[in-house]
Amino acid sequence: MVETRGFLAAVEAADAMCKTASVKLMRCEVVRDARVTVVVQGEVAEVEAAVRAGGRAAGRVGELLATHVIPALETDVVECWQAAAGKSPRRTDGSRGRSA
Repeated sequence: MVETRGFLAAVEAADAMCKTASVKLMRCEVVRDARVTVVVQGEVAEVEAAVRAGGRAAGRVGELLATHVIPALETDVVECWQAAAGKSPRRTDGSRGRSA
């Protein structure tokens, strides 16, 4: 993930991350004080390369606050983010999400 102050730097970071490595852009979270976090997912080496490139790109056009890579992110965390974004979490029990 790459955290910036300002949307422009976040867009630059996301663009560089997706162009540099085979990663999937998972989320772009805007919070108070103009903080924007861009999250990508993929193989660890690909994510590391993407985060390095995203951090450099963000720093060129704005303020880079932090970069971080979490290898093997827990599935529950991913599902929590998906639920917060309004996407239904994946079900592994074969149900369709309907209550009886």
